[in-house]
Amino acid sequence: MKDIQSQSANHIIDLDKVGVRNVTYPITVMDQSKDWQETVARISMSVDLPHQFRGTHMSRFIEILNYHRGKITTRSIDEMLQQMRQRFQARCAHIEIAFPYFIEKSAPVSGERSLMEYSAAFIASNCGKSDFILKVVVSVLTLCPCSKEISKYGAHNQRNDVTVQVRMNKLVWIEEIVQMVEDSASSEIFALLKRSDEKYVTEHAYDNPRFVEDIVREVATRLRDDPRIDWFSVLSESHESIHNHDAFAFKEQDKRISAQK
Repeated sequence: MKDIQSQSANHIIDLDKVGVRNVTYPITVMDQSKDWQETVARISMSVDLPHQFRGTHMSRFIEILNYHRGKITTRSIDEMLQQMRQRFQARCAHIEIAFPYFIEKSAPVSGERSLMEYSAAFIASNCGKSDFILKVVVSVLTLCPCSKEISKYGAHNQRNDVTVQVRMNKLVWIEEIVQMVEDSASSEIFALLKRSDEKYVTEHAYDNPRFVEDIVREVATRLRDDPRIDWFSVLSESHESIHNHDAFAFKEQDKRISAQK
């Protein structure tokens, strides 16, 4: 059959990325407490496309994904990237695997156990050298220090989404990132709370007020002091309860560059 994709393009323009996006696919990822966890990912795969080719063979992305179905690790991801470069004769290959990740938690007073959902992603590329980023999004509770200080009683609080991304030289567990963030917030949140638990969470948050800036600085300090982490970014975004806008703070640091100074 005629290969239209391999025909010459009408324009002499190289494309940075071409590929497939929003591929829903079952995967198995490493779990600190239970070894492996089954989940469903949303996957994007792409390569660069030189100007001499009109298009790329999209089906090959799915073929590579099917070949590597099963347990997803840093090693298997790098093998996929190498295979993508070879199959597409590409200089660079990219993949992002985003998925819900569940951790079993106990309520602080009743001890009721439930599964808490977090968002995680593996973001990787290979342009002759491998690059891997672990991304974790953790929802927490923040209580405004200013509101507490100026009010006779009560203080406004809100849901805060903290996004952490790390490049690492040794394995860092998703659970460890979650713990760092939750320890830095006014309070962690839970999927299941009884009344005694709600009282505890409310009072605990009131006793630990945090600005978005406080969370970023505390998480950044923990990441900076962890020798397994070479680079990190932290975004704290508060969905304000008494404003119609969000508040945020952000920090990025490449520890390898800092160590050279």
